[in-house]
Amino acid sequence: MSEHLQRFQALDAFLLEHQGLWRPKPFTNLRLPWEQEHPELAKQLRQLSLEDAERSELQEALPAPFPELAQQAQRLSRLQPLPDQPLPPVTARASAHVPGRKWQQIQAFSSSLRFTRKPGHWLDWCSGKGHLGRLLALDGTPLTCLEWDAALVEEGRQLSQRAGIRAEHRQQDVMAEVHDGLHASYTPVALHACGDLHVRLLQVAIAEGCTQLALAPCCYNRIASDQYQPLSQAGQRSRLHLSKDDLGLPLSETVTAGARERRQRDQSMAWRLGFDLYQRLARQSDDYLPTPSLPSAWLHKPFERYVRDLAQLKALPEPTPQDWQSLEQAGWERLAQVRNLERLRNLFRRPLELWLALDRVLLLEEHGYRTRLGTFCTDSLTPRNLLLLAER
Repeated sequence: MSEHLQRFQALDAFLLEHQGLWRPKPFTNLRLPWEQEHPELAKQLRQLSLEDAERSELQEALPAPFPELAQQAQRLSRLQPLPDQPLPPVTARASAHVPGRKWQQIQAFSSSLRFTRKPGHWLDWCSGKGHLGRLLALDGTPLTCLEWDAALVEEGRQLSQRAGIRAEHRQQDVMAEVHDGLHASYTPVALHACGDLHVRLLQVAIAEGCTQLALAPCCYNRIASDQYQPLSQAGQRSRLHLSKDDLGLPLSETVTAGARERRQRDQSMAWRLGFDLYQRLARQSDDYLPTPSLPSAWLHKPFERYVRDLAQLKALPEPTPQDWQSLEQAGWERLAQVRNLERLRNLFRRPLELWLALDRVLLLEEHGYRTRLGTFCTDSLTPRNLLLLAER
């Protein structure tokens, strides 16, 4: 049994045993099923403040079973950084059109691409403007970039021409049945390709017989089906059945958000939770009512106007006069409870992400690839820092 299969089976057992702790979402449930089984933990978490939710050191003092689960999750999720190598010198002009954090991610990803044979032709999958591919092609290696957005294709072509890079930028729907642009001699790379897009890369690379590939997966929940379809034989044998909603758990970490973005996120969530308390009374139902993503301008309205407009959007009765200040405050209080109750659910965030990554690793191993799985940067640069390298 391979090391990757052993790790997958251990994660599978851990996630199955404790699914009652990580499947229910505090944001959509006023009470969580596990609170009856672990009342002391629930009580302490509900008493913590919103500021406490940001303090990781508090986790060590939480009641059982939190410390034991945290240790087990950490042990099962431990990964080593992949060894890196120096990149060719890059001028400031090369990164001029890339946001700073994204450029750092591109550099970290590129420096981790160690193969036993030098790639003869890079393929930048879902390339956007091709920033990743251009960095890899600085040594003169030919480059093909596939991107469906015609405007990004044209911008990328111009950037490559100005940089003197041998690159073909091709408009291509990578999900199309008829696929043109990937050959066995190419080395496909994908940095944060979402859901079905990176699964498609694996399928096409295997079918074409590519001897090398590199993938940093992202947004596992961006899939067409409502349920996750496991890729490997071990995944298909698992009793762990994941919904699209479950697949969103690994993406809930926001360590890279700025202070302004976090404040806006908190206000949006607190107001949604305040509205949720209102709609449960208005509908005489204790069920969560999903609401659509709203423009940030909604947060500039008075809270009363926000609730009235959202009620109209969801075809609810016109709200009756009430103490809007108290309702808004209740939303903020509930946000603090949600954030702290999520501490328990978040222990399973990395184990689930690693389970999904290993499902991809095992698929490749079943088709004759030697694989490596590790991290290409710290989670402070991006929480989606898993990198899968495969070679035949």
